[in-house]
Amino acid sequence: MRAPDMPHVDVGAYALGLLEEPDRRAFEAHLSTCFSCHEELGALRGLAQTLDGIGPIADPAEAMPAPPEPALVTDLMRHRIRRRRRYRAARALTAAAAGVVLLGGAAGTGFTLGADRDPARSQQDGTAALMREGQRMSAADAGTGITGTVAMQQKAWGSRIGLQLSKVRGPLECELVAVDKRGDAHTVVGWSVPAKGYGLPGSEQPALALQGGTALRPQEISRFEVRTIGAGRTLLTVPA
Repeated sequence: MRAPDMPHVDVGAYALGLLEEPDRRAFEAHLSTCFSCHEELGALRGLAQTLDGIGPIADPAEAMPAPPEPALVTDLMRHRIRRRRRYRAARALTAAAAGVVLLGGAAGTGFTLGADRDPARSQQDGTAALMREGQRMSAADAGTGITGTVAMQQKAWGSRIGLQLSKVRGPLECELVAVDKRGDAHTVVGWSVPAKGYGLPGSEQPALALQGGTALRPQEISRFEVRTIGAGRTLLTVPA
């Protein structure tokens, strides 16, 4: 409660209805004998009525949202956990069903999964298809006696590259590199040459067939080189 000699400062608070009950009664007793407070109150009442007609001000668009209630956060977390459990269960069931279909199809047609996934056969088939469909370049090296053919096919990610190599003596570790217009080398694929080599008397295979890829597009490649890994010796150069 305010002191008895301070009622003059309560005019604005009284006009807006902010005074507590004891202070309100004290101010009304003072108002009956104070002409200046009576006049000031008359002026402030119009302002109070104007303010009373103004609705709440909306938060600005960039204002930070109010934090959610703890109970709401808990419900959202429980919902997310249940959704993740359902997703994992659905993936497990899908994988199991796919495995059953794959096994059933293999048994029904008389093929085994091991034979169907022979990596050497897949590599040869893929390279042969690339040799038929891609842009081919061939070369031979008089010094090493190696002959080879490179095929390339443009893809959205770069170039798919196929290689057929013959008359290679082993043992060696080699790599095929694509050399761009600036002279920078980009490794396409690497492999090991057995002691008997490829395409030589006593070799188990007449030629090596494999494929790889590079981020370069065909028009960015100037040549291909077959190099030894480590020593970096060039065994064959195939112009692009």
